[in-house]
Amino acid sequence: MARRATIADVAALANVSSATVSRALSGNYPVAESTRARIEAAVSELGYVANAQARALAGIPTRTVGIIIQEIVDSFYAFVARGVEQEAAASGRLCLVCCTHGDPRQELAFLDLLHEQRADAVILVGGSISDKRHAGEVMARGKSLRDTGSLLIHCGRATPSEDIAAVEYDNGGGAFAATDHLLTNGHRRILYLGGPKRFSTSVDRLEGYKRALASRGIEVDPELIQLGALGQRFGYERLKAVLAEGRLDFTAIFAANDNTAVGAYQALDEAGLRIPEDVSVVGYDDIPVAALLRPALTTVNIPLEEMGRRAVRLAVAHGNEYADAYSVSSHNVRLGTHLVLRDSVAPARKKRRQ
Repeated sequence: MARRATIADVAALANVSSATVSRALSGNYPVAESTRARIEAAVSELGYVANAQARALAGIPTRTVGIIIQEIVDSFYAFVARGVEQEAAASGRLCLVCCTHGDPRQELAFLDLLHEQRADAVILVGGSISDKRHAGEVMARGKSLRDTGSLLIHCGRATPSEDIAAVEYDNGGGAFAATDHLLTNGHRRILYLGGPKRFSTSVDRLEGYKRALASRGIEVDPELIQLGALGQRFGYERLKAVLAEGRLDFTAIFAANDNTAVGAYQALDEAGLRIPEDVSVVGYDDIPVAALLRPALTTVNIPLEEMGRRAVRLAVAHGNEYADAYSVSSHNVRLGTHLVLRDSVAPARKKRRQ
């Protein structure tokens, strides 16, 4: 195996000192253009890669942004991550992606790991489980990051701490708009297929659904609220079970995310029910599959990539020369959502076909 080139090898080939190579590569010190050109040529010829630990010991920032997501194959997280990566690259930062698979303990472990790696910022994506102890652990880590010049940013969830920045979106407002659209089309019995009851994203969407019903003077029927793990499998299995029981008379479905709506489509098709003639369906997130379904799914659009980009911009603002005057609470961002009208909603029929 070939030996990895060192900074001394680069210095020897470029006929300069190791200190000059370090200054040229850091970009923080003036180096003559002719000297810089020789150093860059030597780096290219030798395939030299700067050692991150050596750069840190020399006081050179590693310029890294960490992003913690639940699932890398979920389009919601993937599009936020893409926005983070693009903005991080544009600001000269490396993006490190960590996946928790929904384990709160792993979330804390990644926060500690990225802190140890001296990340410029750590971006925590998606909703959170309603657990005071876990929330306290996250807030403590946010303070530790802030105290060492880094920043914890909540992306897609609110933050109760002045040490943590946040990029939120109007989650409840989007759910209100989706439900109100069904109500406007004459639907009064709307089945809600939502996520876990302790998950912050699910809580906000269910609140928006209930608020829209209340605004029309419609009493919430607890039996129409079906909660579980968001996703295609949940949407299919739960709706299949509801249809098999035959107890609930509904004319529309609000699926709390688009993947759940995909499962609902499958269950309705197997039951011989047509969308939207027999049952109207709305989703949430506006991931690419929503436009590919037949009929195309009416859903709530979240600016996912923009959320990721805004999170990195908060990190860059925090690390600039005015950092001492930077206020996390004054730099929280709230983005809007909007309803995308497609073909999965029609005026309610008097009675859903059995």
